Amino acid sequence: MGETSFDDQVPQAGPPIAGALGDLLLASRAADPDAIALVLPDRRLSYDALASRAWGFARSLAGLGVEPGDRIGVMMLNCEDFVVALFGIAMAGAVFVPVNARYRVAELQHLVTDAQMKLLITNDLGADHADFAAIIAEAFPELPQATDPGALALAAAPWLRSAVLLGATRRPGFLGAADFAAAAGRADTARLRQHCAGVPLRNLAAIVYTSGTTSQPRGAMLTHEALVRGWMMTGRRWGLRAGDRFWNPCPMFHIAALGPLIFTIGSGATYVTDTFFDAGRGLRQIREERATHLYPIYPPITQALLSHPDFAGTDLSAVRVWANVAPLETLRRYQAAIPHAAQITMYGATEGGAVTLGSPEDSLQARLTTCGDPLPGNEIRVIDPDSGAVLPPGRLGELAFRGFNAFSGYWNDPAKTAATIDAQGWVRLGDIGEMDSAGRITFRGRSREMLKVGGENVAPAEIEQYLETHPAVHLSQVVGIPDARLGEVAVAFVELAPGAAVSAEALQDFCRGRIASFKVPRLVRFVSEWPMSVTKIQRSRLREMIIAELGVTP
Repeated sequence: MGETSFDDQVPQAGPPIAGALGDLLLASRAADPDAIALVLPDRRLSYDALASRAWGFARSLAGLGVEPGDRIGVMMLNCEDFVVALFGIAMAGAVFVPVNARYRVAELQHLVTDAQMKLLITNDLGADHADFAAIIAEAFPELPQATDPGALALAAAPWLRSAVLLGATRRPGFLGAADFAAAAGRADTARLRQHCAGVPLRNLAAIVYTSGTTSQPRGAMLTHEALVRGWMMTGRRWGLRAGDRFWNPCPMFHIAALGPLIFTIGSGATYVTDTFFDAGRGLRQIREERATHLYPIYPPITQALLSHPDFAGTDLSAVRVWANVAPLETLRRYQAAIPHAAQITMYGATEGGAVTLGSPEDSLQARLTTCGDPLPGNEIRVIDPDSGAVLPPGRLGELAFRGFNAFSGYWNDPAKTAATIDAQGWVRLGDIGEMDSAGRITFRGRSREMLKVGGENVAPAEIEQYLETHPAVHLSQVVGIPDARLGEVAVAFVELAPGAAVSAEALQDFCRGRIASFKVPRLVRFVSEWPMSVTKIQRSRLREMIIAELGVTP
């Protein structure tokens, strides 16, 4: 037998995937400084301008005494300041801590103190939507009385040295935009250049807080390698290249925006977004910018686009690839809406980025029915949740992954870290799925969402997928409620398609005889508006609603 060639043995070549976060921007700026890096409805920023502003931001941080490893909080809507801050903090060797723009006093107090932030930076953009400076002042009442905003000494946040308010607004206790810019003149630029050039790839780049089943969010620690190498691998599978335009409406403080932003900048492409999502504005952006890649990703966003009156007349001919995460029948509908573009889906988490991802080159069947295979360098397996034994293809079990993409643990929570990452580096988040014979994963839900009906395990996604084959059903979500005889039974919440009508009994009859009897929803409730987190429907809220309605004990 002949030997295989070198080209047959080595991984496929593509954009560089190693380096620190700041290196991505600097490399793309060097390749084409005039290329457009960022597009917002009222603003366009070239790679040269973005890199210059990020370096100026890093100098201001250094002038304010920020050292490598310091945690810097950023609380903003999607804007150029946010992108500048992300890369400026990385250039300074500090740790980026995005703050959910929906957080209010209690959550903000927790994040600032838990992350031991040295600086908290916001701006006055969108003050009509949310006055972040007022929220910060309410969370830390000592702040407005501070005599030296450059050297805070707050009893409730002893690590915090400054709160920065960018923009034209001035508030007591905050450093303003002019103060922040002036701090750059105090920076030791030579020392800062050393920090920027010497960031170790295993150093923390970000702490991204993610809500779990406990009362307070936990900070997932992500290294430069996890963020850069992991997400650049993701962009490579997308087929993204310089000159492409990646449209993503997700909020930048969420990993669903941070990850794609990183691989877009690292690929020398253009990142197209908005201050907050509006379907009509989004369709105009896609058309006017000739977007090549779309990332609506979550059903509420995708369905808002597809059901908008302007969708039918929007020129989508430039779109090559787009991504959604939804049940099979929903994905079929989405694919039919933009038939010429390859729709891909994925399995991932804040703690691991895109662990598996479909490829535009995969068959339609594979792209619709699975979440793809692991990205190069990632490993994934399906295990028995009790014994930890590896399960064969086709068996439902708990997903476990490891690789350079994996987070390093939860900040300030060694017990939860030990319960999530084992001694061999396998990460278990309580996600349920199965693997096919080709190594592709299908995600079935969270273990905490699984129902136990008369001793039978039921994945809500199974019921949702079947309900969404009914022509009147636009979207469904299934939760469990207590039952005296079976322990738990399913309740379906349903949003009807525009103009459609169907009764709860008719939907139950639609299920009977076609799915197992224990999966048929005991109750069906219709909704016109879903309780949402940042990007996802909150099943816990739906469960609380039906339990309150029925007066049962959870």
